Amino acid sequence: MEQILQDIGKQFKITDIVKKRDNLNFITCEKEQTISLITYLRDIKGFSHFVLLSVVDWIEDGVFQLVYFLNNPDKKIDIGIRTMISRENATMTSAHHLWEQIATYQRELKEMYGIDFPGSPRVDESFILEGWDDIPPMRREFDTKKYSEENFFPREGRETNDPEEYMKKKLYPDEEK
Repeated sequence: MEQILQDIGKQFKITDIVKKRDNLNFITCEKEQTISLITYLRDIKGFSHFVLLSVVDWIEDGVFQLVYFLNNPDKKIDIGIRTMISRENATMTSAHHLWEQIATYQRELKEMYGIDFPGSPRVDESFILEGWDDIPPMRREFDTKKYSEENFFPREGRETNDPEEYMKKKLYPDEEK
């Protein structure tokens, strides 16, 4: 893995490397170099298996962190490629040409976070939330409780319990307070 990281550092502007395990590292690079780096890892370094595409919402910093997880099955090593994109203009170059299944992840991130991947197949079609007209529900500013209270009615017979007290009663029913 060390040699791969050195080779990457020679060709790409890497801003951070985090070693999680001997066989797992995370690399942070600039948005403009992300797809080139992923292509290099696939075509030159043997990371032939795309695992998943994930996102972290850093609302305080005004950015989304996209994380592309790749696996090299021959060497049994994993790498996560991290890049930051603006929340204001949440757009990232599509990587669906590298692995077809990335289009599904990109479509989900468009619907749930509002991140656009221009040119990705069906990215503008509803994926899960048909007819949704509110802000993307996985963004941190989306108020789930408020939305639920405004759109769903309380059901009769439903109780609300303090989770801590409820679990004490369930786990230790014979103990007195």
